[in-house]
Amino acid sequence: MSGKTVIVVHSGDLDKIYSALIIGNGALSMGMEASLYFTFWGLQRLKKGGLEKGPLSKMHMLGLGKWMVGKRMKKANVAPLEKLMEDYKELGGRIIACEMTMEIMGIKPEELRREWIDDYGAVGTYIHEAKDASITLFI
Repeated sequence: MSGKTVIVVHSGDLDKIYSALIIGNGALSMGMEASLYFTFWGLQRLKKGGLEKGPLSKMHMLGLGKWMVGKRMKKANVAPLEKLMEDYKELGGRIIACEMTMEIMGIKPEELRREWIDDYGAVGTYIHEAKDASITLFI
């Protein structure tokens, strides 16, 4: 299979970060290219120590829901986000950090996990990535 998957990672919610990385890894393992464009609250997850910091999108319950889901994920042998990110990068997945979001939210490049980031760009960078993609998602 060939083609390309491009995902806009707008949300920083833990379950949505999982979804983006699982889909990205799935595309890569099926021989596709994959790019994740991190913007707004999604970009927060690229901060040093920030990958697993997000709340759940539903049933957060002051952190109790996150703890329960984490426990169930571990029981189901779902890899932690750090491992999913490591696999994604090893398989050749690209990560683009939104420069406009960095400016708006006052995020400095040194606050981010630069070893994960392949490019910094704005909407033009995303459009260039997505224009020939077979799959585009907004998470």
